[in-house]
Amino acid sequence: MKNALFIFIVIIMLFACNTTKKASSSNEALQQTQVGDTIKISGDNQEYDVIIIEPGFGTYLASRAQPKGYYTQNYMESRNIRYVQEWNRRVLEPRRYNPNLYEMEINYRQGVDYGYDVNYKIYNYFIYFQNTYNQNLLGTRVPQN
Repeated sequence: MKNALFIFIVIIMLFACNTTKKASSSNEALQQTQVGDTIKISGDNQEYDVIIIEPGFGTYLASRAQPKGYYTQNYMESRNIRYVQEWNRRVLEPRRYNPNLYEMEINYRQGVDYGYDVNYKIYNYFIYFQNTYNQNLLGTRVPQN
């Protein structure tokens, strides 16, 4: 019995000491998707940059999000303010909310005109985030787009 256990452990150790495998095509595709799904929003005369790094968001924005012009800038600004306030509250409560989802605070100030494109992409990111990770930031119905 001891010999069988010893042989079993040796076999497990041999399989565990396997050499590093080359990245498979699925891993390479995932890396390309992650690079392709980095959205950077900035302007020449603006004092801010918004960088959204989220696998799948670029595809979502191009295929499932409502088209530009569907929402008014005022509507998106009012929603974004509420979303950001709740997001930042969750960042500060890592024991209650998953710290892997809410890693950093968002610096989005009320009264600053970020423009339509920035508000559009931030608003759609919040919709994407809530649907992808089954979260509800405002306690109301989450738009499905």
